[in-house]
Amino acid sequence: MTLNPHPTYPSAGAYVVRMHRDARPESGQLVGRAEHVASGDSTDFATAQELLAWLMQHAAANRRELP
Repeated sequence: MTLNPHPTYPSAGAYVVRMHRDARPESGQLVGRAEHVASGDSTDFATAQELLAWLMQHAAANRRELP
């Protein structure tokens, strides 16, 4: 068996999302911090829209790092 040298989910595409203690996801209130594992770039977000906008912008800008 040969392993694929290009992983399906490379670590350069890994993010950590931490929810603030005051977040109420059951009510749609997402508040927290997101961090890109490889670079350490991070942002605080107060809404799901802010989180998704940052993730899309950051991932697009860093796409060239992925195989």
